[in-house]
Amino acid sequence: MFSTTLNTVNICVNAIRLFLTGCLLWYIVCLFISPGKGKVVCDVSFPPGSGIRKLVSDLKAGGVIRSSWHFILLTRLRGEAHHLKAGDYRFSDDMTPDVILRKIVSGDVDYRKFTLPEGYSMYQAAELLEQKGYFKKEAFLEKCRDKALLQRLGLDEATVEGYLYPATYNLSRGDGEEQLLGQMVGQFNKVYSAVKEKSPFSRREIITLASIIEKEAVSADEKPLISSVFHNRLRIGMPLQSDPTAIYGVRSFSGKVSKTDIQRDSRYNTYLHKGLPPGPIGNPGIDAVTAAMNPAKTDYLYFVARQDGTHQFSRNLADHNQAVARFLK
Repeated sequence: MFSTTLNTVNICVNAIRLFLTGCLLWYIVCLFISPGKGKVVCDVSFPPGSGIRKLVSDLKAGGVIRSSWHFILLTRLRGEAHHLKAGDYRFSDDMTPDVILRKIVSGDVDYRKFTLPEGYSMYQAAELLEQKGYFKKEAFLEKCRDKALLQRLGLDEATVEGYLYPATYNLSRGDGEEQLLGQMVGQFNKVYSAVKEKSPFSRREIITLASIIEKEAVSADEKPLISSVFHNRLRIGMPLQSDPTAIYGVRSFSGKVSKTDIQRDSRYNTYLHKGLPPGPIGNPGIDAVTAAMNPAKTDYLYFVARQDGTHQFSRNLADHNQAVARFLK
């Protein structure tokens, strides 16, 4: 009886030992032997505030680690779960989990990805960059106004506003505000040179008008129509009365302005000042720039949002007032 019990205990102990040995071997294999030979490359974005589970899910889906649970266990055992640095990383399947973990803990990013949406101002760009943890807002804005930098970028302007082309950019390790601004202005120059046409307007005036069109339009199809309204008003000396211009430099345009906004004394406020503002109010995309140079042929002087992403265009004030009453109630 005692002998049988002892044999059973020995079998259980041996089974446990075998299991633990297997787990240890699995852990060591995953830790020190990479899953591939470098043919698989995976770009992983790890934003600030992200959890480790999303990170390991992306690593596993990218084929650069064998096991999500192993990587989590490795991170926990080393006490590094709260030391992972946000950023954009590039890994390959010839890297071991140990190498990958050390890369993330040290913040050894390969590049940082930044996307500027169409129409965003330099102020909004600065806020996005600070939110991503790339640059401080004020430091970026200071570079946006740096006269020496503007000169090096070939801009005879007070700021870079309007010349930061909306696109996605990759920042290499060590790149600062100047490098990002250089990329964005360089892309603007490339795009603008490809679409520019003969025009009675200067480049600054075209980009200024395009920036207003970008803020007003929701549908790309309507940008030439909105452009025609502003061209028609400029031709007869009628104020543009564009809502986004009234709040430029104060806050982001969300589709509505108040009576206080349109009465604010600002050089950019086209309710108070005829003609174009002294400069762009945002950074337009290719559609808005093209529309500014090629307005639709209409005699429209007014438009109002229909609340569905489109606008109602009118030729006279009476029709416009009817449209306002209909769509803004």
